[in-house]
Order: sequence, then C-alpha cells, then structure tokens
Amino acid sequence: MEPNAGPWTIEMLARNGEVLHRYRAARLPIRVGRAYDNDFIVDDDYAAAHHVEIDADPSGALVLRDLGSRNGVVHAGRRVQQVVMQGDTVVRMGHTSLRVRAAGFPVAPEMFDRTMHGWEGLLPGAAGVLLAALVALLVAWLLDAQPFELLYYVQAPAWGIGAALLWSSLWAFLNRLFGRHARLGRHLFIFGCGVAALVGVRLLASVVAYAGSFEWLTRYGSHAAVATVAGIIYFHLATIRPPLRRRLRALCAVAALVGSSLVLIANEQRHGRTADELYMPVLLPPQVRASPDATVADYMGSVAAMRAGIDAERAGHADEGGN
Repeated sequence: MEPNAGPWTIEMLARNGEVLHRYRAARLPIRVGRAYDNDFIVDDDYAAAHHVEIDADPSGALVLRDLGSRNGVVHAGRRVQQVVMQGDTVVRMGHTSLRVRAAGFPVAPEMFDRTMHGWEGLLPGAAGVLLAALVALLVAWLLDAQPFELLYYVQAPAWGIGAALLWSSLWAFLNRLFGRHARLGRHLFIFGCGVAALVGVRLLASVVAYAGSFEWLTRYGSHAAVATVAGIIYFHLATIRPPLRRRLRALCAVAALVGSSLVLIANEQRHGRTADELYMPVLLPPQVRASPDATVADYMGSVAAMRAGIDAERAGHADEGGN
C-alpha cells in the first residue's frame, strides 16, 4: 500500500493532542469548513465557510491549501498558504487543530495494560474511605487529653471521610480530564492507604526512637512524611498517566528532595537548627524502652555541654549587638 493511499482520516485534536473527532474520506479532494456542503464540517466561528481543501499534488503527496480564509492556516506558529500533510503534521484553522492520515499510516504498538483494574471501583473506594475514617479516629484518640465526648469521636471520622472525598474528587476530575475515566474508587483507595502509611510511619518512628534512643528519627521525621506524600502523589499521577510511570517517579523524587530541602531551610530559619525538634518529644511506657537508661551523671554532662553551646551563641549575639 502506498503511504498516501486512501481512504484518508481527518482528525480534530484537542490542545493536549488527544483526538476529539475523526472523519473518514474515501476520495480526494476533501473540503473543510463551516458550510454544510463540505466533506468535513467544523463547528468553529473562526473558520470560514470553505476554509481549506486537501488534495494530492502531482508527486502524490497530500497538500492542504487555504481557500482564501480571513484567519488563514497556521503551521509551526506561522501562517502558510499551503502545507504538505505527512501524518503527524498538525495545522490550525481558526480555533480548530487537525491532521490527516492515510490508511497506511503506521500506528504505535499495543500498550501493556498497567492500569490494575482490580484495584478500582466500589470495593477499593469503600476500603479507602474506611481507612481514612479509621486513621482519623486513631489520631483523634491519640491526641485526646480531655474527658470522653462522643461528639468528638463522631466528628473525627467525618472529617476523615470528607477529606478523602474532597482530595480524591479533585484527582478524579483530573483523571477524567486527561485520562478519559474518573476512576474515583482507585483515588479513594490511594488516599486511604496513603494517610494510613503517613500516620503509621510517624507512629513507628516514634516508637523505635523511644525504644532505642534514636533521637534523629523524631528530629528529622518530617522528611519521611515528605517522602510519603510524594509517594501518594506519584500513585495518583500514575493512575492518570500509566505510560509515564518512569518519568513520574523521577518527578516525584525530585519534588521530595525539594520539599525536604525547604523543611531544612525553614527549621534553620525558625530556631537555628535543621532538626524539627530540639529534643525527642515522645513519652511512652517504660516497658517500650530497649536501650539502657542514661545515668544522672551522663545527663548532667549533656546538659552542661548544651549550656556551653547556648552561652557561646548568646555571647556571639551580644558582641554583634555591641558592634
């Protein structure tokens, strides 16, 4: 089959390159415009009644010609009188973008389906909502230092469910806009698993830090939270654009590094240290402790060292003020 042999397909494109409409023509020439006697009719007030004509030149190449329209034909940012249509050539007439492909135009190979359809729908969505409600209830119980109030424990899961629906609906809208399907259940499941991982990592870090005296786990725990949030966003984006998983992983990794850097800068500006906390603010039952307790002498020595550093810093500020 010749590369430009018919029938020919005219494709109207959206701004993101997706095909909005297709028309198949069996013969040439093909006239395009708003008038009803055209072969391909466009609903565009900025297109002429008879805007362009597509025909083969003596060499057999498909050529699109302007028929004297007011707004003309734009290709590669320039207005042209005619342009050779090579399958991937996109032209704009008025507010309409289109291309023409012959029957022999090669198509890309079939993509491997990585959309994981089993992890979407009503059941995963309900699981995500339930996870969000349980996590909100757990956080409310951990932070509750007041006498028991039923309303408090009713509002907590309601807030969790509301946050899940709001967050996931936004991603479902983007999924519908850029991926043709909303997939709300999948986004709800991602949100539920994400908040569970976020709270779980925070609690596990606190327990391990207290048990083994690993103060750095709490002092720099916000970086684990940043990485978890980046992971949540990655799974949302990968749901919308599965073929771009590798690029999305790199993008989210860079975003996590930038977020961690901003946390370090904010900590330094706030209290002069890159750590989130000046000390480990975790108190758990003594039975959780696995490392030996420090002696009073060791504690007093660390306090003395801390005091010396504070005094030196204070003296430095006093010298700056005197100057």
